[in-house]
Amino acid sequence: MKKKVVALMMSLVMGMSMLAACGEGGGAAGGDTFKIGGIGPTTGPAAIYGSDVRDAISIAVDEINAAGGINGHQIEYKFEDDEHNAEKSVNAYNSLKDWGMQMLIGTVTSGPCIAVSEKTREDNMFMLTPSGTAVQCVQYDNAFRVCFSDPNQGAASAQYIADSSLKDSAIGIIYDSSIEYSTGIHDSFVAKAGELGLNIVADTSFTGDSNTDFTAQLATLADNGANLVFLPIYYTEASLILQQEKTIGFDPVFFGCDGMDGILEVENFDKSLAEGLMLLTPFSATATDDLTVNFVNKFREKTGHVPNQFGADAYDAVYTIKKVAEEQGITPDMSISDICDKMKTGMTTVTMDNVLTSPTTITWTAAGEPNKDPRAVVIQNGEYVLAE
Repeated sequence: MKKKVVALMMSLVMGMSMLAACGEGGGAAGGDTFKIGGIGPTTGPAAIYGSDVRDAISIAVDEINAAGGINGHQIEYKFEDDEHNAEKSVNAYNSLKDWGMQMLIGTVTSGPCIAVSEKTREDNMFMLTPSGTAVQCVQYDNAFRVCFSDPNQGAASAQYIADSSLKDSAIGIIYDSSIEYSTGIHDSFVAKAGELGLNIVADTSFTGDSNTDFTAQLATLADNGANLVFLPIYYTEASLILQQEKTIGFDPVFFGCDGMDGILEVENFDKSLAEGLMLLTPFSATATDDLTVNFVNKFREKTGHVPNQFGADAYDAVYTIKKVAEEQGITPDMSISDICDKMKTGMTTVTMDNVLTSPTTITWTAAGEPNKDPRAVVIQNGEYVLAE
């Protein structure tokens, strides 16, 4: 009898060990539902980005589930706050893995995204970042992005200026030399501007330790005759710049990139200060196509405010995963690694017509980069509208 009990206990231990082993890395198989995780800042200085991503994913998941799911399977969705912190983002990733995540939409900001990409590579887990713009965010073949990369944003901004009525402007720059996002856009903008013959009259910077007083930078730009200021920075610092430029009587055109999106939601910010501000983005909440109108209306109903580009990126990311998974015949009982391999193949062949690109389309390269048309919007009467 004692031998039978020992044998039974050894069998149970071996079984538990095998189950634990299956839960490690990319080998675990799912059940009847797809488990999709999201990571981004919903608290802290970049909370506007992560909160919109979280809510937009939720809207898309609800729509897809109501329409029958992916290949007949429902989606379970869980989002973790990383506070725009790389270490916390990795912790969030590990928590989502314990939950059973099979694919990741994230992370939202570049530094955390780079850190998490190392983990998804180890696990061969499919990763689609809606808004991680640094080049390194998609350096591995399991990672793709919906947004433009930093170099693409910088070069596209310079090209837009060169092709518009702004081409003869005297350009000043203020950028954050302490973060990848800002330096990446800055460097590619300067390089492309040189190729196109644009006139940069002053190039100034700040760091994360000196990001509240910009009067010296603004004075330098004004003294050099800048009448267009390129701001490849986040909305928090940009809102301060727009307040401080009025105090010195400086009134140029301001031009930013996707990090500027969200400035109208800054607490206690006078929206009239942003009148005429331009930014390069593929999304306009005032567009009249059916896809955009449906998304904006549902988002406003859910949150009480208009979505930013980051939310649109995330909404499109969910529908991209759905289409690729259906075209590749992916089911949730497949291993994480097998799902990833099929998603990698499918991303290079799928064509999407979605909120960010309608009425045009978006495709992806094997390097994880999107092919889509950039557009510029301008703030008029407290709203983002497509620039002419």
